[in-house]
Amino acid sequence: MEQLNEAKKDYPIASHTAEHILNQTMVRMFGCDRSRNAHIERKKSKCDYLLTQSPSEEEVRAIERQVNDIINQHLTVTIEIVDKTEAEKEVDLTHLPTEAQDLSIVRLVRIGDYDVCPCIGAHVSNTSEIGVFTITTHSFENGVWRVRWKVG
Repeated sequence: MEQLNEAKKDYPIASHTAEHILNQTMVRMFGCDRSRNAHIERKKSKCDYLLTQSPSEEEVRAIERQVNDIINQHLTVTIEIVDKTEAEKEVDLTHLPTEAQDLSIVRLVRIGDYDVCPCIGAHVSNTSEIGVFTITTHSFENGVWRVRWKVG
């Protein structure tokens, strides 16, 4: 039987789960890819998104509202181990780490029916455990929108 990596136990799970919700919100609102560069911490986190222009302040507040709306729905967060060929029908697997490329199974994390993605990190079991999501600062340079945020 193939062995998947153990879930990272040092990750701040509320912030990490909020990152998933933020990523899906950005995909839905701006049609961009999920963040390819994220730094997740307990006190503050950041994600970078490739965009053609910076979101307006109104759009930034809409992102924040949408993430909090999802959190406040108290969605169940589940984990499934699925066959890679089945996973490919539902999620993008092109950015799996090198060590996961040869596995025939993938670990998917689902947040209700809002988000699903491959991930080995630890997560809350329900979005109600995240707290309030707040965008603290954001900047735009060379097609990269960097958003800094916190939960709690």
